[in-house]
Amino acid sequence: MPSRKQKKDNPKLTKLAHNLTRTIVQFIAGKRYEPMNSEELASALDIAPIHEKVFLKILSDLVHDGQLDMHRGCFSLPGQKEQLVTGTISVHHKGFGFVKVTEGPDVFIPKHLINDAVDGDTVEVEVASVVSAKGPEGAVIAILKRSRSHLAGTIVRKSGNHFTAYAPLLGRDKPVIVKPNGLSLKEGDRVICKVTNWRTNEDLVEGEATRCLGHISDPSIDVEAAIQEFELPDGFSKEALAEAKEFGKKVSTKEAKERIDLSEDECITIDPDTARDFDDAITLTKDEREHFHLGVHIADVAHYVMPNSHLDKEALLRCNSTYFPGQVVPMLPEELSNELCSLKPNVKRLTMSVLAEFNRQGDLVDYKIARTIIKSKKRFTYQEAFDVLQKKKKSPHSDLLFRMVELCHLFKQKRFERGSIDFAMTEEVIIVDEKGVPLGMKKVEYDITHQMIEEFMLKANELTAIHLAKQGKSLIYRIHEQPTAESFQDFYTFARSLGFQLPGTPTHKDIQHLFQQAKDSPFLSQLSVGFIRSMRLAQYSPDNIGHYGLSLEHYCHFTSPIRRYTDLIIQRLLTDNLPEDTDLQEIAKACSEKERVSFKAESSVKLLKKMRLANTYFAEDPGRVYPAVITRVKPFALFFEVPLFDLESSLHVSEIGNDFFEYNASKLSFRGVHTGRTFIAGQAIHVQIKTLDFILQETKWALASEPDTLPRRPIARKTS
Repeated sequence: MPSRKQKKDNPKLTKLAHNLTRTIVQFIAGKRYEPMNSEELASALDIAPIHEKVFLKILSDLVHDGQLDMHRGCFSLPGQKEQLVTGTISVHHKGFGFVKVTEGPDVFIPKHLINDAVDGDTVEVEVASVVSAKGPEGAVIAILKRSRSHLAGTIVRKSGNHFTAYAPLLGRDKPVIVKPNGLSLKEGDRVICKVTNWRTNEDLVEGEATRCLGHISDPSIDVEAAIQEFELPDGFSKEALAEAKEFGKKVSTKEAKERIDLSEDECITIDPDTARDFDDAITLTKDEREHFHLGVHIADVAHYVMPNSHLDKEALLRCNSTYFPGQVVPMLPEELSNELCSLKPNVKRLTMSVLAEFNRQGDLVDYKIARTIIKSKKRFTYQEAFDVLQKKKKSPHSDLLFRMVELCHLFKQKRFERGSIDFAMTEEVIIVDEKGVPLGMKKVEYDITHQMIEEFMLKANELTAIHLAKQGKSLIYRIHEQPTAESFQDFYTFARSLGFQLPGTPTHKDIQHLFQQAKDSPFLSQLSVGFIRSMRLAQYSPDNIGHYGLSLEHYCHFTSPIRRYTDLIIQRLLTDNLPEDTDLQEIAKACSEKERVSFKAESSVKLLKKMRLANTYFAEDPGRVYPAVITRVKPFALFFEVPLFDLESSLHVSEIGNDFFEYNASKLSFRGVHTGRTFIAGQAIHVQIKTLDFILQETKWALASEPDTLPRRPIARKTS
């Protein structure tokens, strides 16, 4: 309401003040309102310059009368005042971020409100009243603790007595001014810098070079550079290595006698070609009632890694193993991960086993979890097992493999009935030599051998979570939040643009049916990626909210204790060997964070290797034309994938032809006004490489006409 003083003014001003007051209050009370200062409010309400004094006076009176609050120069209704929270920020490569707080949902931070925070920093955030599709929004107002003191970067140019470097952690908008500190540096050198100033008057970062790893042209240092860039722990303490070596290479006779001896059972492992740490093995028999007796045997890492030991501290520091092309940064020393805890064939190994009985319909009849000893009879690769199932090879374990297929199908049907989505995506693996040079891509099909191992691991994880929950124990769950209906709208539009039929408000069954249809189409991979992008990431938490993606009420990670710390915690819970003062909340938080960092590091190296592979083709023939497939169309650009390199890139709308292209939001497509040429997701196109930038990890492409013949391949080749 207008103040008492305004009521004594002339009638015209009184009416203006009354109308402005009502407009201001209604606008600020709106659901989409985000706290603004006076200038922003004046612009949003289109206040004429002649009325600015009256407008500012009204704002002042509304604050004085308690009808508005003003905080940091921004106005809001009482109760709308921003909340201050602290947490750890995760910064996306595009510049925006999310702050994980102790209680409540993650806070989304737009790029312009990051305020120089970098990935992993502990920050204070002002949470606004606005809630978008990404969740509550906020702004970083203070950096309480830096996550690091050093940065990894690549020299891009010399600037006087200094060098300018690009640090991926900061992005291209925040160059680093590097003092060489006695090192002989040149453009393209990958360096480690100690940060001396996080923000200069020119909004730059300053640092001193402490180490030069080598040149960007050298693929042998890609992994080392990633280890430094993402601050992954590399190497183990002398004490931890000594503990690992103390166990020797054989299982002790005394320990073997105290366990259920399954060493005579027909037991096998199935793993990727390059695997060295075999942490799970399978037994499966059928009785006279046609009941299945499944044994999922997991390396008993908890027997060797005791709480608060040096090995335990090193494992918690890492939380997981990180897998790069041709190289791994392990959670545990190789004396354990590749020896005593690896379920190698023809040697006895200590295990924790989920022993479960299922009827002929795949329903659980009974189960138990026990400490056991096994001896694997055969180490299969996925391809070897698949060849046996296809009857291309003979094996004394063929009957076991066919029983596994039978039970797998029953489990898959049960999973489908409870609403789980089956993606069945293929994986493109980059093959490198011993020097890190990429040789080609290998397509790994998600065939039945992968499916049956996954189904058995899922069942073991589920039963373990249910078992511990029934005992009333607190544990670390693997949780996956149910997404909101709004978060799927873009996916629904995308699916319809590919020609799939969906009702106005699709149900979970409709989505299942969609993916069943897509299995026989060329769009399965694109749909799967689009669906996954619509959901939040799974994470670890002692608070059980279920797992949306698997449609399970109870789920934890138990089957990979060699490479995941949460699985080690679960083993300790099963054996009553977890110290009472263990902070499960902090461990879950650390494991979720480290998993995210490892994923970023792995993705960074994989991308660079794929770019190096593409460069071998480009160097041989810069004009070569490559088949590509459009994966997405946005108002400003089309996105495409080049299958030969498994690389995704984009073309701005101005780069796709000599025409004016209109964007169709309902069909997610471009159409040329004059030519009628259309671009839509799923469409095959042809592209050429223009430039490859290893430093920025960017590849520029141009649209090309369809070639008369397919491109000839150089020495680097794609394998299958």
